[in-house]
Amino acid sequence: MERKKESSEEKNSGRRRIGRGLTKAGFILLLLITVYLAACVLSIKSDHGINQLAGLYWQPENAIDVVMMGTSHIHCNVNTALLWEKYGIAAYDYSGAEQPLWMTYYYLKELYKYQTPRAVVLDVYAPARFKEDYQYHWMAENIYGMRFSINKLQMLSASVEPAKLHEYFPSFAVYHSRYDDLEAEDFQNFFWDSEIKEAFKGYNPYWNRIPQQIPEITEQRADGLTPKSEKYLKKIIALTRKKDTELILIAAPYVITGEDMRTYNRIEQIAEEEGVPFVNYNEAYEELGLDFELDFNDESHLNYWGGCKFTDALGQFLSFSGNIPDRRGQEGYESWDDNVRIIYEKLEEAE
Repeated sequence: MERKKESSEEKNSGRRRIGRGLTKAGFILLLLITVYLAACVLSIKSDHGINQLAGLYWQPENAIDVVMMGTSHIHCNVNTALLWEKYGIAAYDYSGAEQPLWMTYYYLKELYKYQTPRAVVLDVYAPARFKEDYQYHWMAENIYGMRFSINKLQMLSASVEPAKLHEYFPSFAVYHSRYDDLEAEDFQNFFWDSEIKEAFKGYNPYWNRIPQQIPEITEQRADGLTPKSEKYLKKIIALTRKKDTELILIAAPYVITGEDMRTYNRIEQIAEEEGVPFVNYNEAYEELGLDFELDFNDESHLNYWGGCKFTDALGQFLSFSGNIPDRRGQEGYESWDDNVRIIYEKLEEAE
């Protein structure tokens, strides 16, 4: 009888242990779900870099053939919908406002975790215009969308002085108090919104038409590239070469200055030394058919209509290389069709 009693108590004790274990597991699961949902809602969203960075993780793996990198001159000017509709190029605008080359380098390392692009198109406006070793004005736009990793920590180390690190990392500590700022977009950031997220290809067009003066530049000096920018430009060249990716350097069209041209002249020298193409579209305003009365949003950015002209020229350049396939109609690329539909909807609203 005593043995039976002991056996019964052992069974009850075992059930209680299992029950407590299940309760703990359920609590941990609920906590993780709560943290995930809170992070999705409270995380900062912005089409000036954060969404472009975060959007990479929603893209079909190894589907992007051409990745566009650099500053807002990419995601405001390069129309991914046009590249797809006219040329069948599966492109993504993977850029951030005023992004310095050292951040671009770590963006590129992050990209290679998920994609094997055939070409990287890098706009080099940032090193021409911004000369500081630490550039804080749009820093957050280039940080918050990236997942935590050693690569992110290395990017922060190259980009932020230790005394300012707490302003940007960890991200949740920065945006956890956004309760009063939440908008409808904040509640469309969950895994079940994957189709919407996948259709976003980084392009963020401008719709104003503000006349600009056509610049006349004759600058011949080639001394505008800072040592830090030159160091990371060469690291980008080396990394793309190692990954067997074609690198194309560009300067997208805007109202260029002589000071900017000093940097582009130096970049052109480096490109020739390294055997990398460099196209300064500011030397081809007429060839692009740009109308300085109608095609600019401001002195630094094209509007949608100017962007279409520039993107068309870029698409021709890429398609002539013979290295970029036409993916239209292929399985797994439906999200680029969705991107075209979304951009046309925005165009309808704007017009």
